[in-house]
Amino acid sequence: MTARIVDVETIDVRFPTSKDLDGSDAMNDSPDYSAAYVVLRVGGGDKLTDVSEGHGFTFTIGRGNDLAVQAARAIGERAVGLSVAEVVGDLGGFSRHLLGDSQLRWLGPDKGAIHLGTAAVVNAAWDLAAKLAGKPVWKLLADFSPQQLVDLVDWRYLKDALTPQAALEMLESRVPGRAEREAYVRRHGYPAYTTSAGWLGYDDAKLARLCKEAVAQGWDAVKLKVGADLKDDIRRCRIAREIIGPDRRLMIDANQTLGVEEAIAWADALAEFDIWWFEEPTSPDDILGHAAIARRIAPIHVATGEHAHNAVMFKQFLQSKAIGICQIDACRLGGVNEAVAALLLAAAHDVPVCPHAGGVGLCELVQHLSIFDYVAVSGSMEDRVVEYVDHLHEHFHDPVRIRGSRYLVPEAPGYSAQIRRETLETYRYPTGPVWGESDRMGS
Repeated sequence: MTARIVDVETIDVRFPTSKDLDGSDAMNDSPDYSAAYVVLRVGGGDKLTDVSEGHGFTFTIGRGNDLAVQAARAIGERAVGLSVAEVVGDLGGFSRHLLGDSQLRWLGPDKGAIHLGTAAVVNAAWDLAAKLAGKPVWKLLADFSPQQLVDLVDWRYLKDALTPQAALEMLESRVPGRAEREAYVRRHGYPAYTTSAGWLGYDDAKLARLCKEAVAQGWDAVKLKVGADLKDDIRRCRIAREIIGPDRRLMIDANQTLGVEEAIAWADALAEFDIWWFEEPTSPDDILGHAAIARRIAPIHVATGEHAHNAVMFKQFLQSKAIGICQIDACRLGGVNEAVAALLLAAAHDVPVCPHAGGVGLCELVQHLSIFDYVAVSGSMEDRVVEYVDHLHEHFHDPVRIRGSRYLVPEAPGYSAQIRRETLETYRYPTGPVWGESDRMGS
């Protein structure tokens, strides 16, 4: 009897982070970090290991998480009945199978709640595959041959920017240095920056205290949320720059709140604080607007991508020279496969990838993608940092580990995605004990 995917469990998990304004920014003033959580269950067959589940999720910020959960359930049902061997043996084909439901695809395509649900299921399949292989996801990917990596990607809409053959040749050119780079990242970790000091809802005293703590903890780069009030942002950037000093990098993030000309004026006003990048300065869909901003605010880099729906958007951002920093999101894109596509596109355009990780579990996921990128795709850490926020890691079986300003390489098999069962029950919405009646009314 063949081992198969026999069930998909979906759970609405929400954390009341809005109480302390953790995660607050100009667009999202009171987020409750949430996860549309998926468990793929394996049954049947002669088990060679004790691995019986794959865990994945997508990230939202509260109300509407139930829609992502329903989408994940609808997408996940397409996995039920598939043999485990065909899923983990052809993860590119599995992703394309999930995306192949024409009726569900109509609700996207490749965007919105359906794509978020797809990410949760695809991420769960990668967690399962890596556990069965006895490797963390970054290592599973880094051990793939160049051809296996190329085969993960749906190339239909990307070949005008990067052909599969060109991607193959690029990956093959990186093979000779893989072992050396893997050894380096195992010894030294992967560069990170902190957003934990800069949430917009924090008052000046808390901002100053957290910036001092960031310096004491060894952080080399700090990001502040901006975009609500320019005078406030000038004051807050001055506080941060005075505390972190001239040698550490300072980034700003407007979270989509500004128009094109307004964003340019904002960047001009804050340029005195030596800003490295300006993140999401305008609508995440406005590729030409980003290009105009990028031309006008240089040498400040434009960074965006956490709300880019799919690899096609990254293709166009890169083709238009609209971004200097590419920010993939492990859950906004359709899971690991589409993240690999974005990494390949960025490497081909020589644009550094600095993933978004401001949300529950995103640090746990994107560390794998950046480490894989360094070992097998870009082969570089130059101007590359992964976001870090110091929230909610204690709820994961394999939480991120930070030393100074670097992620330590994850060693446990899987995608570091598994949330503790007691957390799933405590924070399950709306029935978990953490959600009292008043909380349910507000979320």
